[in-house]
Amino acid sequence: MEFTIIQYSRFMTLLHMLLHNLSTLQMSLEDNIKWVGEVMAEIGPSHQQKDEEWNIFDVKQANAIIDYLKISLFQHYKLYEFLFYSTRDEIVIGTEQVIEVVKSSGFPYPDPLEEGISFDIYSTFIEPQPTLDKEIESLDQKQQLAQSQLEADTSEKDLLADFTIEDIKSLLGQVTDDILIDIKNEINEKLQIQEEAFHARIEKLKKA
Repeated sequence: MEFTIIQYSRFMTLLHMLLHNLSTLQMSLEDNIKWVGEVMAEIGPSHQQKDEEWNIFDVKQANAIIDYLKISLFQHYKLYEFLFYSTRDEIVIGTEQVIEVVKSSGFPYPDPLEEGISFDIYSTFIEPQPTLDKEIESLDQKQQLAQSQLEADTSEKDLLADFTIEDIKSLLGQVTDDILIDIKNEINEKLQIQEEAFHARIEKLKKA
């Protein structure tokens, strides 16, 4: 409708007052229509008023406003009354959750799963501390392992003490000779196979 700023302000004030009459003053449809007629007579076109500043809307604009109110608010008046007056059930959008805290160690309560907490917290606060007997057993086991390791070292030293440097050199020489002989035999076999393959190819080429 190409309203001016003052016309927009009056129009929005009119809509606000209509909803105020409906929601707060609880006016009926007939009373609200009468109120609109009185207001439009004041802010609409009037031949009796000589001051043109009060003529906010012309006839075309006033009829357009009334038609708009007729198809919007007045046509759905019962729906607006239901919206403002009727009580509706509250929709629960949240639920309460109870978190059960693990009780002290003296209370009979199952231990929590190790997967649910970090290892540091479990080892510090939940994992049972080793008793003296267990500590003694662990120390005994460590001493036994140390003694067995020492015995093994001494046994190895005793075995090596019976041989001289020349004996060790001779043994290493025999081992390396055996290994080298096997490698040479394998290489000779492979070379012989390759030579036979080459001779066969040369024979084919000659025939061709």
